[in-house]
Amino acid sequence: MAILPILVAPDPLLKVKAKPVERVDESVRTLMDDMLETMYAAPGIGLAAPQVGVARRVIVLDIAREGEPKRPLRIADPEIVWVSDDDAERNEGCLSVPEHYADVVRPAEVKVRYLDENGARQEIHATDLLATCLQHEIDHLDGVLFIDHISALRRNMILRKLVKARRVGA
Repeated sequence: MAILPILVAPDPLLKVKAKPVERVDESVRTLMDDMLETMYAAPGIGLAAPQVGVARRVIVLDIAREGEPKRPLRIADPEIVWVSDDDAERNEGCLSVPEHYADVVRPAEVKVRYLDENGARQEIHATDLLATCLQHEIDHLDGVLFIDHISALRRNMILRKLVKARRVGA
C-alpha cells in the first residue's frame, strides 16, 4: 500500500467528472487500499479517487470515531438512488480544501447502490454523518467540492486563501 498525494483546490483535476469503473479488478482494489491508507494518514473520514488524481468513480470512507475499530467502506461506481425529503445541515471539511469548513445542507438520508471491493452489487441506506459523507464523496466524482454548495463570496475567499498558501509554500 502507498500514501498518495492529495490534490488541493483549485487544482483543475478536482473539477473533472470521473469515469465509471464497471468492473472491480486487482488494480481497483489496490487503488482502494492506497486511498484508505492515504485517508487514514491525512487524517480524514472520506476520500474520492479524483482527490488523488485518478478520474475513476471510486470512494473510500470510514466514519468510526477515534478509539473504535475501523469500519472502512470501499465503493466503486456509487449511485444515489433515493434521497429523503428532509434536509440536514452539517459542518463539512475536505482534505482537498485544507483547514476550511462550512455548513452545508444536504438530504438527511440517502440510499446508495454501488460495487464493493469484490465487485458485488450492494445498497446502503445511510443517515447522519454517513449520509453526509457519502454525498460529499460522490460529489467529488462529479467535479463538485463542498465549497460549491456555499455562497460565491465565501467560496472565492477560501480559494484565494488556498492559492496564496500554495504560493507561500512553493
